[in-house]
Amino acid sequence: MMTVVIIVAVVLVAACAVAFLYARQSGGQGMRRRFGPEYDRTVTRHDGDTKAAERELQERLERHGSLRERPLTSEARELYAERWTRIEAGFVDAPQQAVAEADALLAALARDLGFPDGEDFGEQSAALSVHHAEHVNGYRRVHAARQGDGGTEDMREALLEARGLFDVLVSNGTDRPARRHTHHAEGSGKA
Repeated sequence: MMTVVIIVAVVLVAACAVAFLYARQSGGQGMRRRFGPEYDRTVTRHDGDTKAAERELQERLERHGSLRERPLTSEARELYAERWTRIEAGFVDAPQQAVAEADALLAALARDLGFPDGEDFGEQSAALSVHHAEHVNGYRRVHAARQGDGGTEDMREALLEARGLFDVLVSNGTDRPARRHTHHAEGSGKA
């Protein structure tokens, strides 16, 4: 009987050790899956040091993982959509101003959803990266363009990429963009 108990104990210890080693080896894969392009960006920022990058991403998860986005009212969604449409329309005449307005709008939208205040861009973008890793880079690009990094084409591309984050945020995380606000010509007979 004692031999059976010892064999069972050894098998359990071995199974736990294998599970622990597997979890450690696949931990990076889990982070890579969870954060997507944000994982690669963070590894690059840490000069290829995956352990340091994973530590940073784990800290972000611990700080912001429990954040629950507050839903927007349909009125708020519509107002944000109208503001974004105006920003895009104004880009041709004033690209720097449009990018600055997009940056401010994304900060306000994220704040209204319950993310950290946009006064601390680093903290807000870190929280967004936990919940919207696939889209946060557009916000970073718009923010950098607002600071004067790049020319008009860079600003245009940043604004286009930021639209992905805007759409996800304004749609309450459903990946369905809010209805685009359109203006009809007066007297056109269209409602």
